[in-house]
Amino acid sequence: MVKHLIDPELLVEPEANMDFDLWADLPASRALFKQQLKKLMADIPLLEGVPFADHWVAGLDQDPEVRVRVYSPTSIEGQAPALLWLHGGGYVLGSIDSEVPLMQLMAEGVGCVIVAVEYRLAPEHPFPAPLNDCYAALQWMMANTQQLNIDHKRIAVAGVSAGSGLAAALALMVRERGEYELIFQLLFCPMLDDRNDQPSTQFDLTGIAWDRHSNRKGWDAYLGGQKPESLPDYAVPARVEDLSNLPPAYIGVGSLDLFLDENMNYARRLMQAGVATELHIFPGGTHAFEFKVPGARVSRRAHTIYFDVLKQAFGLE
Repeated sequence: MVKHLIDPELLVEPEANMDFDLWADLPASRALFKQQLKKLMADIPLLEGVPFADHWVAGLDQDPEVRVRVYSPTSIEGQAPALLWLHGGGYVLGSIDSEVPLMQLMAEGVGCVIVAVEYRLAPEHPFPAPLNDCYAALQWMMANTQQLNIDHKRIAVAGVSAGSGLAAALALMVRERGEYELIFQLLFCPMLDDRNDQPSTQFDLTGIAWDRHSNRKGWDAYLGGQKPESLPDYAVPARVEDLSNLPPAYIGVGSLDLFLDENMNYARRLMQAGVATELHIFPGGTHAFEFKVPGARVSRRAHTIYFDVLKQAFGLE
């Protein structure tokens, strides 16, 4: 058990724990997860200076429309850099409706427009549906830069957990299709490897955070019974052999996150492939700690770092 190593400030919010049977009733778990996130965000005030609006955008090829939420800080003058944001939830949970306060803080703190994607969830919609929705949102951004008042040369992709895994996969998909260019990929505790066999996946975090059992179930749901070897290699980013010619990356992860090893390995392989990469490991941090307990000191430090990282990537003061 690693509970004694967890930063004490991360244990003060019982709502941040996953002490329910996620897989017994997935629809009910989605509602509970959404309720938990709402409670966690309750103390963060909404910002009048960061209005947001929802849009329905065309799906990729013949896919259904995708809902996106655009955050546009009123303080920005001229064309703004933009961040395509992908929420977390193990590929089976989560919604853009649960992250409004944090998205507003990020948009204002960095000085960028944020487009958050309500991608379809597994197991009802396995690969490639969620990733296609993310690409469709990017496609819409690129086609509507004037309407959105964004600079097409300064678009980054980011996410947390499964959303971060999708962000890494999207960067690979963009490279393969060759239609657009991303300036940066900001990855928080990315879910990258379906093999679930790294030492850190053995951390006993049951009831506290995303654990090895849920990780296996999440990947099974996302892959939908398909073998990774039969899919495009970007379906599972950690399995991609060639990581060259990707946008610069930041990877942040807690020292007690089950994704610690796969995140370190991915960062190392990016650097070996010539991709400018920063890896930050936060002592005592559990999975997605900076989003589940945003008021903790280690979480505030994480937010400060990635605000600065994004500002640098976007060329902002």
